[in-house]
Amino acid sequence: MADRTAAVSGQHPFALILGCVDSRVAPELIFDQGIGDLMTVRSGGEVLDEAVLGSIAFGVIELGIPLVMVLGHQSCGAVSAAVRADETGEELPAHIGYLAERIRPAIDRERTGPARVDATITANVRHVRALLAGEPELAARVDAGRLAIVGARYELGSQVVHRVR
Repeated sequence: MADRTAAVSGQHPFALILGCVDSRVAPELIFDQGIGDLMTVRSGGEVLDEAVLGSIAFGVIELGIPLVMVLGHQSCGAVSAAVRADETGEELPAHIGYLAERIRPAIDRERTGPARVDATITANVRHVRALLAGEPELAARVDAGRLAIVGARYELGSQVVHRVR
């Protein structure tokens, strides 16, 4: 309760995590952080679109957050759906196709089966990280040493987070 009361006067997160909507991947729990410590932005497969980018820009530019982490995870359903649709030509329901189209550039074409999905999860983290690093206002802060944009991957089974380079 004290954390919530203290947070009323403002927020000062030290990092922004762009993660997946998967209910098993809650950044505050994974990194053992409390209210106000992290700003989290979540979209299926860490897909970057205007709303997500605007949210990240708000955290970095308006709040001065010095660290952005793109956090992928083992057994990502959005990535699995994108790989499956790419392989089979299946039309995905509702707006899931939108997610798959944005994940498609990261699909690993050298592997097959579960290894393809696993490799694509990591490649997608790299892809989204590169997109963020290419945004002019974020790139200027990286160049000035005021922002780091990193990739990471959470393993559901072991609960380990490792950096994706």
